[in-house]
Amino acid sequence: MATQAAGAGALIEPKDGLSYVRGSTDVPLSESTVGQFLVDTARRFPERPAVVFREQDIRWNWREFLQEVDVLASGLLELGIQKGDRVGIWSPNRFEWLMTQFATARIGAVLVNINPAYRLAELEYALNKVGCKAIISAEKFKSSMYLQMLQELAPELATATPGDLHAARLPELRIVIRMCDAETPGMLTFSDVIERGRIGLDLGKLDVIGTTLDANDPINIQFTSGTTGNPKGATLTHRNVVNNARYIAAAMRLTEQDSLCIPVPLYHCFGMVLAVLACVSVGATMVFPGEAFDPGATLKAVADEKCTALHGVPTMFIAELDHPDFATFDLTRLRTGIMAGSPCPIETMKRVVSQMHLAEITIAYGMTETSPVSFQSSTTDPLDKRTTTVGRIQPHLEVKVVDALGNIVPVGETGELCTRGYSVMKGYWGDEAKTRESIVDGWMHTGDLATIDADGYCNIVGRLKDMLIRGGENIYPREIEEFLFRHPKIQSAQVFGVPDAKYGEEVCAWVVLRAGEHLTAEELQEFCRGQIAHYKIPKYIRFVDELPMTVTGKVQKFVMRERMISELHLKEDKTA
Repeated sequence: MATQAAGAGALIEPKDGLSYVRGSTDVPLSESTVGQFLVDTARRFPERPAVVFREQDIRWNWREFLQEVDVLASGLLELGIQKGDRVGIWSPNRFEWLMTQFATARIGAVLVNINPAYRLAELEYALNKVGCKAIISAEKFKSSMYLQMLQELAPELATATPGDLHAARLPELRIVIRMCDAETPGMLTFSDVIERGRIGLDLGKLDVIGTTLDANDPINIQFTSGTTGNPKGATLTHRNVVNNARYIAAAMRLTEQDSLCIPVPLYHCFGMVLAVLACVSVGATMVFPGEAFDPGATLKAVADEKCTALHGVPTMFIAELDHPDFATFDLTRLRTGIMAGSPCPIETMKRVVSQMHLAEITIAYGMTETSPVSFQSSTTDPLDKRTTTVGRIQPHLEVKVVDALGNIVPVGETGELCTRGYSVMKGYWGDEAKTRESIVDGWMHTGDLATIDADGYCNIVGRLKDMLIRGGENIYPREIEEFLFRHPKIQSAQVFGVPDAKYGEEVCAWVVLRAGEHLTAEELQEFCRGQIAHYKIPKYIRFVDELPMTVTGKVQKFVMRERMISELHLKEDKTA
């Protein structure tokens, strides 16, 4: 029996046996801008704690945070940055990143999130693709020397007047702002901009600018990390991210009494929307353990700051659970949070609930192009639904699962997931062809393979490009990964296809064992026999110390596949 939720024909459960659902419309969409979103929260909860950056010893309440944001916004105006100008931010998790997110929003500039892992060619491409007028950069992060890379791309910095750069390879970039107080030729320091902002601060002017901004204006560009070709700049509006954050927070039952530990990167939707903007939506405290993820620092932050919520990708939760000092940290105040970013192993989810006290943790699914969340479990969903699905449809969205011809598939069958509604991006910046290819009649084609059950719960079974076909059999790697994860010696496993002359493709698995454990390929294959279909048993198994990952913790299967093709001397036949 399909559930018809209150409000304008919401359909939380499918009807007529088809994989199509519509979210509730009970809670109206907000037409607030990101800047006004922050202002409203600061007025509601001025003295409540808002921001904690433990490594930088920063603690602000909401009133103080808004004041700092307004000073930076004023400083950017003094530098000539206006509505619609693109401002890049290239940094790990630092207070300057967070300030920039809201300062640009206050004046209508478009924040451009630059991946902290980018190197020269990627940085040059990103800055030029969207025409950044300014970039705010950390000095370095891990092995990436950010300022040196900028100097290599723009040697003109050596003699440029700060704020008036003219570089041959970066023709639209005028302003380079560096974090920390050291002087670098041709660059302003973050402190310089703050000082200009304090001198020229005019709150009335900021408020007037605010009245000229519209919720449908682009406010953020996030580059998607494609496995082939150049990254595409997904362009998001105030309306996209503000509303997604509101409904995300509601699914967690987040309030101003909560404090959320945020070890996920700010440059990614997970940090910027699911964490920061979700906290702003209700006045919850944001706690940043450090510049980059460290399991020990995260656990210590949760304990010291008495956090009630914790976000992370599955690999982060696994690292926390397996930390040698895990038992020494007081995690008893934890209640909720989000696990997202990649498919969550069911056994990991069960351990998180039982050992980390996250009884109300939720699973979320989405993509950058949909701001990002489309499905999320709720704190009241049965544990089996929270461990085996990504929850149900978010408000004001529609989702359908379609076959190769675009027909909606029956409930329970696998197809491509498509999303329509307020969350769908404006498009890819400067790439109408790719935008038209991805968004058809308002439907964002995700490239993800999914099923929707009779209760409306969604399960992501893989990527269209990840699905492998062995001798005519469709194989979904996620299913095999879940099975392998049951083995007590296995910490994580990834399954993918490699070329095979006889079957077209063969199953390959990369496996990370728990510390101190030993396992052979033959033993693992024997573990599979009789439990999963013979054609799903990995032919090739490699035991590795770690998996190749992006900065956000997403596993790079294409890297593993390329290595195995090379190692096994396989030949990949070209197909249509």
